[in-house]
Amino acid sequence: MSLPGVWPRLSAHGVFRFCDDFGISFSMDINEWLESGCVAHRLGADSKRQALAAIADLAGPAFAIPAAEVLDALLAREAQGSTGVGAGVGLPHARLKGLVRMRAVFLRLEQPVDFDAVDDQPVDLLFALFAPEDANTEHLRALARVSRLLRRTDIRRHLRQARTPDTMRALLAQEASASAA
Repeated sequence: MSLPGVWPRLSAHGVFRFCDDFGISFSMDINEWLESGCVAHRLGADSKRQALAAIADLAGPAFAIPAAEVLDALLAREAQGSTGVGAGVGLPHARLKGLVRMRAVFLRLEQPVDFDAVDDQPVDLLFALFAPEDANTEHLRALARVSRLLRRTDIRRHLRQARTPDTMRALLAQEASASAA
């Protein structure tokens, strides 16, 4: 599938990138979106709102954007429809003023919470994607890539068994790189 004005290109380092009509490239490498300080495990939350607030609390300082703005953007998106995609996975996402590139937060909850998921199952794995306000195809392609990755039963199982945030991040980055190859 190709979109007008956007075409894939492999970088010198083997990272899959896309280029727009202006030749500006953007990475499809989860490792570049998901920094080590943006991964948490065994996080306590009693509700969807608390889980989203935990995401905002991680994202705000890391992105130099007030956590309240991040939470507002996530809640506004959730008001349009739940981002609970099933099998215990949530993919909350939002566009944020002030971002210049894709960013992400991943967290595993101690106990699953009701997330109004499509399969009515509670969610414990949350991969939140954030895009610049003017991002279009980049945001959609990133969501599709993460969705495909987290559809895999083995990946979800390994993420649930991981003992540290670094292990979870390494697993996501490694599996994403392997699936892009």
